[in-house]
Amino acid sequence: MASVDNTARKLDTVQAKPILKWAGGKTQMLDDLLPKVPSSYGRYIEPFFGGGALFFALRPENAIIADSNPELINMYRQVANNVEDVISYLKKYENTSEMFYQVRSLDWNDLTPAEAAARTVYLNRTCFNGLYRVNRKGQFNVPYGKYVNPKICDEENLHAASKALQNTEIVCGDYLLVLEHYAQPGDFIFLDPPYLPISEYSDFKRYTKEQFYEEDHVELAKMVMRLHEMGCTVVLTNSNHPLVHELYSSFKIDIIQTKRHISCNGNTRRGEDVIVTVPPKRQTLIKLTPQPLSQQVSSYPPTRFMGSKNKLLSQIWAIASQFEFETVVDLFSGSGVVGYMFKSQNKAVISNDYMAMSATFTKAMVENSHVILSKQEAAELLIAKKESDHFVATTFKDLYYTDAENELIDVLRTNIASIKDPYKHAIAMTALIRACTKKRPRGIFTYTGNRYNDGRKDLQKSLEQQFMEAVDAVNNAVFDNGKVCVSKHGDAMALRTENADLVYMDPPYYSPLSDNEYVRRYHFVEGLARDWKGVEIQEHTQTKKFKSYPTPFSTRKGAADAFDKLFKKFANSILIVSYSSNSLPTQDEMLEIMARYKKHVEVIPVDYKYSFGNQNEAKTHRNSVQEYLFVGY
Repeated sequence: MASVDNTARKLDTVQAKPILKWAGGKTQMLDDLLPKVPSSYGRYIEPFFGGGALFFALRPENAIIADSNPELINMYRQVANNVEDVISYLKKYENTSEMFYQVRSLDWNDLTPAEAAARTVYLNRTCFNGLYRVNRKGQFNVPYGKYVNPKICDEENLHAASKALQNTEIVCGDYLLVLEHYAQPGDFIFLDPPYLPISEYSDFKRYTKEQFYEEDHVELAKMVMRLHEMGCTVVLTNSNHPLVHELYSSFKIDIIQTKRHISCNGNTRRGEDVIVTVPPKRQTLIKLTPQPLSQQVSSYPPTRFMGSKNKLLSQIWAIASQFEFETVVDLFSGSGVVGYMFKSQNKAVISNDYMAMSATFTKAMVENSHVILSKQEAAELLIAKKESDHFVATTFKDLYYTDAENELIDVLRTNIASIKDPYKHAIAMTALIRACTKKRPRGIFTYTGNRYNDGRKDLQKSLEQQFMEAVDAVNNAVFDNGKVCVSKHGDAMALRTENADLVYMDPPYYSPLSDNEYVRRYHFVEGLARDWKGVEIQEHTQTKKFKSYPTPFSTRKGAADAFDKLFKKFANSILIVSYSSNSLPTQDEMLEIMARYKKHVEVIPVDYKYSFGNQNEAKTHRNSVQEYLFVGY
């Protein structure tokens, strides 16, 4: 009894390999194929089974394998159900020319199923180059291989293969009928059809008496599309033929360098295969059904902040409102308008941003529920009470504002610094930042002077007037929604709010054609929010900017890695991510990253026009894009 148990344990440790040597077998492509297998799926279906290299590598628990070759299917059924008899017959065969041709002359239909299976294996192991080929009558016609010591009976592997074939339905039939009958949503289907020939000499292998022509490949492509629509994952291999690229242009096609083993000189025969990866068509459950926004949302002061989602609030809420949640994290708060929108919809909001100016906005209008800065208090901030350090007047002379305006900014800086109430401080600083941006053409600090003056009324108002109007606007935005809201200033990667119900992400968008440096555009007002503490002004620059904060979203790989970490960090939360169609990672890449941590992922495209882009490209089509709203739940 002990020996039986030991044998069983040994078989469990043996990795099954293909039983047959097979022209076009996929053993050498496994390193490329295995990563394309979905992490979870319903059933494994392979209707052009052949040697079954991928099947034996995976050993799926629930599988359907099929082939139109009845002799081949008989062999697999016998190995699955009657392996000891197959082994017994194989042990009787010898590697001689006489026996080879004697066995080859037999009609497998006249033999017992187990003996016919042994015959199939024997001929495959001893024929020329392990080639399986039949003539138009369906008769095996490959000559003797003259090998010195072929392994006719690999008993250990036959046992391992038998074990792998358990709980597998083995079907003989045309691939179309098999797929139409068995395929269901969620299944993983591997297709390895007879390849399209790439030369006149390519038709050296005939697996069955019927052939597979170009029209058959066209029909196969139609079936692949039906499987895609059904919700199956399909991986297909073929030669690197133009027709393959034409038929599967909608899907990802990888070109793989392979070695052709069926030749007199196998080491010199190389070719190119392709792997076509067809994901299931995503079933869209999230709908952009308009949902009313609270009137309170309109109280948030409008801003020209780069990337502001003010025009997307309705779409964001239309998606978010389809879920039940109470706590929201606005991870990259930016202008603060999205966090404010969620607050207006009576949610508990945690706003965060790595920029101090953004954290100041949300301190004043998201976290703050009742404190305002009176007109008298605001007016007093305009009056010099003690000598300022004249930092702005000295450092930024003749760059952005007049000397008088620079002096007033220094007065306001000095007075605001003495405000003890954190919310009044945030209101005053928010008002100063808004006043400064409204007095700048385009509201940014990437250039000096006023060459982009477009005649806006805001530019004609005094800085004092802009400041007082901004205080009124911020005061008007303050309200209490009955929930605890928080403003944070820090790195999104380090934020400790893993238990949030919903996380909204609007990170910097990476594109190789433009930069995403918010600090470069807003360094002056960011300096105001920080009072230039902890920053290094680059004196050699014309704009006197300071070094940007490091961000992982400045490179393609950095952005992909950052998304992976964030999705993992908030894997237990509903995820909504804003990202642009002209940015990287791509739509498919983003969905793949999110799918690592969320069972359901969807993308909702929204036509969108940015308020401005790069100076040289703002009038091109690049500022008219689609905004992608990725949803994971």
